[in-house]
Amino acid sequence: MNFSKKNHEHQKSNNYLVSKTILKASILTSLLLMAFTTEVSSQSRRSSTTKKVTRTTTVKKATPSRRISSTKVTYKRPTRKVVSVRNVPNRKVINHNGQRYYYNNNRYYTYSRGRYISIAPKVGFRIRTMPAHYKRVRFNTINYYYVSGIFYTQLNNEYEVVDPKVGTIIYELPDDYEKVVIDGQTYYEYANILYEKVQVYGTRAYEVVGVIELDN
Repeated sequence: MNFSKKNHEHQKSNNYLVSKTILKASILTSLLLMAFTTEVSSQSRRSSTTKKVTRTTTVKKATPSRRISSTKVTYKRPTRKVVSVRNVPNRKVINHNGQRYYYNNNRYYTYSRGRYISIAPKVGFRIRTMPAHYKRVRFNTINYYYVSGIFYTQLNNEYEVVDPKVGTIIYELPDDYEKVVIDGQTYYEYANILYEKVQVYGTRAYEVVGVIELDN
């Protein structure tokens, strides 16, 4: 009788230990599941908050290629406005490709029939000092100096006029830009650089999409 009672109590103790072990395992499993669910949810929130649209265009267009023949470009105004002056004070003379140009305050001129005619500088023009109101523009690893519609890069102790890379973003065009049509789409042009109007974080901007190639 005593043996039977002891056996019953031992069996009861074993059942209690098994139940306690199962309960601990169940609680541990629940905690691990909750931790995993919280981590997944946290990662999902981080993923959704860091994903931003950095740039959207206002109108989806067929962007022209890097170089566009001038024969494919139609200007909306029949004639380009010509700015000329009788004198250019404190001008600097720049010789480029065998031709003489005159420079002052980021404006370039040629001389014809007693007047100085304002022109956009050609690629390769160099100046020693940038005008005070230039802005820095960065595209990938390239640093540009942008002023009055002209892009420069630094070359030793000088600044050289260059064509910007496609994708370069600016936030203002010079006052005398032109509107042009290529394959039925409207773009903006200055100094033979083509731009498309875009939105960058809700701000109006202009993206370089090509360069007009002048046909001889």
